[in-house]
Amino acid sequence: MLKKFLLFILLFLIFVLCLLVLIKSDFFNSTNVIQDSSVESETVEEKIEPINFTMTAIGDTLCHNTQYWDAYNSSTKQYDFSYVYDDIKDYTSSADITIGSLETTFAGEDRGYSNYPVFNSPDSLATGLKDIGVDVISLAGNHALDYGYSGICRTIDVLDNVGISHLGTYKSAEDQDKILIKDVKGVKIAFINYTYGTNGIPVPSDKPYCLNLIDKDLISKQIKQAKEQNVDMIVACMHWGTEYKTSANDEQKELADFLFKSGVDIILGNHPHVLESMEKKTITLDDGSTKDVFVVYALGNFTADQRAEITRDSAILNLDITKDSDGKILINKVSYVPIYMYKNSAAKVHKFKILDIEKSIVNFDSGDTSIGSSVYSNLKVQLQKIRDILGDEIN
Repeated sequence: MLKKFLLFILLFLIFVLCLLVLIKSDFFNSTNVIQDSSVESETVEEKIEPINFTMTAIGDTLCHNTQYWDAYNSSTKQYDFSYVYDDIKDYTSSADITIGSLETTFAGEDRGYSNYPVFNSPDSLATGLKDIGVDVISLAGNHALDYGYSGICRTIDVLDNVGISHLGTYKSAEDQDKILIKDVKGVKIAFINYTYGTNGIPVPSDKPYCLNLIDKDLISKQIKQAKEQNVDMIVACMHWGTEYKTSANDEQKELADFLFKSGVDIILGNHPHVLESMEKKTITLDDGSTKDVFVVYALGNFTADQRAEITRDSAILNLDITKDSDGKILINKVSYVPIYMYKNSAAKVHKFKILDIEKSIVNFDSGDTSIGSSVYSNLKVQLQKIRDILGDEIN
């Protein structure tokens, strides 16, 4: 009888011990679950810090024969355009990203440098743009095919060599399908670029991919490709409009609305050789959400030597942009620096210089008469013309 009792006690103690082990194990497991849940909760609730960045855009870079003659150094037998930008390079180099538009080709010295109606410029023009901070340049324009498909290919090679990203013209169909995306401080920006035409030069039938023409099907396709890569915003560089007209035409306005509705955030227009208006607005999308959008219909000539005064007026556009904690793009401020393509015909060398108009006026008022009284008076007139077209800064 005693043996049975002791056996019972032993079995009971073993049972209690096993029960305690199980309880302890469950306790720690539940503690771990709580801790993991807490970590997960903290991760979900963590807010993304807003990202602020600046985007700068300039107008068309043309190069007439008078410009490359002026840039030629007979001693070194080299072309150097750097002096042209001395007055304004701080504006273009200080932005987080700077975008330009090329209205010439780099088809090679062996084909002869040329200007209107077909453009071919020294390679050092690309170096000059790189040196002042140009990061991206659009190539789909009416002069892109001035030297054919081979001219397109060599222009691309030159830009690759100096380190400027480019879009709008391509060597292959595969390249055309690769949307240009730039990472700016952690913000993914897609760029797309199209032109209205090529001055009657046909796009090679066996190479339809080499140039982006304005075509809504192509635009929609490339916007879709950009969105599939989870970009934060899309910038469209448009070569459009009516030459020498300072107001956008109906086709530009309709196309701008189409671009915005399709997903574009910012439109940078060029081609007319003169400035056209700019506008920031908030639009409502099909899903009921709203977003900021901005268009400048044309930024005029960044560099050129056309005769009409209005073709010498331009602006360096500056956009202050935020990607907020929800991932939404906000265009906080739009400002610009009025500039003027000055030509000093009396000078033996370095006749051309892009002037910061407002700074030049202030300097003259302070006693610096290097530009002369007639140029000073003209700059005041051109400044007012620029303000009349672009309007006030946008906040």
